[in-house]
Amino acid sequence: MKKIYVSFLLLITVALTGTVLAQSAPPSKAPADWGPISTNLDEIEYPFPVSYMNFSVYGEDVRIAYMDVAPTGPANGRTVIFHHGGLYYGWYWEEQLRALSAEGYRVIAKDRLGWGKSSKPVIPYSINLWASNTAHLMDHLDIEQAALVGHSIGGQMVTRFAFLYPERITHLVTVNQVGLTDRRGGRGFRPLTGEYDTNPDPEAVFASVLRWAHENYSTWNPKFEKHMRIRYGQRLSGGWPQLAEMSRLTGHMRGMDTVVNDWQHIQTPTMILGGADDYPTYAAESEHAANVFPNGEVVNIPGIGHNPHEEVPEIVNAELLRFLGS
Repeated sequence: MKKIYVSFLLLITVALTGTVLAQSAPPSKAPADWGPISTNLDEIEYPFPVSYMNFSVYGEDVRIAYMDVAPTGPANGRTVIFHHGGLYYGWYWEEQLRALSAEGYRVIAKDRLGWGKSSKPVIPYSINLWASNTAHLMDHLDIEQAALVGHSIGGQMVTRFAFLYPERITHLVTVNQVGLTDRRGGRGFRPLTGEYDTNPDPEAVFASVLRWAHENYSTWNPKFEKHMRIRYGQRLSGGWPQLAEMSRLTGHMRGMDTVVNDWQHIQTPTMILGGADDYPTYAAESEHAANVFPNGEVVNIPGIGHNPHEEVPEIVNAELLRFLGS
C-alpha cells in the first residue's frame, strides 16, 4: 500500500479558507422561500446540460439522467465517470467536472436509478444492478473504458463495477466510501413495511436536515445550503412517499450486500480517498482497505469530513489528476 499525505502548502490553503468560511453557518431555520421540491428535481438547475438514457429494467421503462462534459482543454482520450452518494446528486461533482475537463478528460456524472433526475421505479435494487447500469450507460455513449469515481455508497457501486467488469475500468477511486467493513453480522433482517410519515412536521424535518449539515461538513460554506433546501423541500412534497421508498430500498440493499470480499480480486489501480474526520474509525478502515487491494493506495485529508470533494475541491482535484495520470 502507498500512503499519501496532502502537502503542507495545501493544508495551509485549506486552513486559511476555512477561517473565512467558518464565519458562516447553516441557517437555523428554513428560509421562507424554501417550499416543496419535486421528486425529479425539476426546480434544481444542474451545472451542465442533462441528458437521459432510456431503457427497460425488470419490465419497467426507465431513464437515467447524466451530464456528459466534453474536454475544455486539449483532449487526452480518457473518460471519468462520477457516482454520487446515497442521498446526493450528480451536480455536486461540479468542481471535479470543471477541473478534469480542463485537463482534457471527458467527464460524466450520473444520477443513479432511483434518485435525482433519474426514474424511481419500485424494483429490487442492488449494487450489482447499479454497476450494470453504468456498463449500460457506457455502451449507450460508446465508451469502451473509463475511470470510475464513487462517493459514499457510490464507492461501493464503483468497486462492484471493477469486480464485475475489470476489462472496462482503468482506475478506481472511492471517496469516503461507506461499508469499508462488513457490518452485517448480528443485524438481523427487517423486511420493508411500506409505512411512511406522509405528513411530516416542517420544524422536525428542518431540525433533522440541520443535524445532517453539522455532521457531514467540518467547515460550512453557504453553497452547501443547496443540499439542505432539497432535503427539506422533498420531505414536504407530495412525492415524499416515493422517495422514502427509494431510501428504504437502498438501506435494505446495504443491509444485504458488501463489497469487502471483492477487494482482493480487483487488479485495477485503486485510490481510497477521503476526509480523515468522517467518523472515528474511517482513517484506519481506509488504510486497511488500501492494504487489501492488490494495487491500492490511501489518501486521507486531515480535518475534513464526509464530503471532501465539496469542502476542499482543490485538494481532491489535485489528487485525482495525479492518480488518473499515473
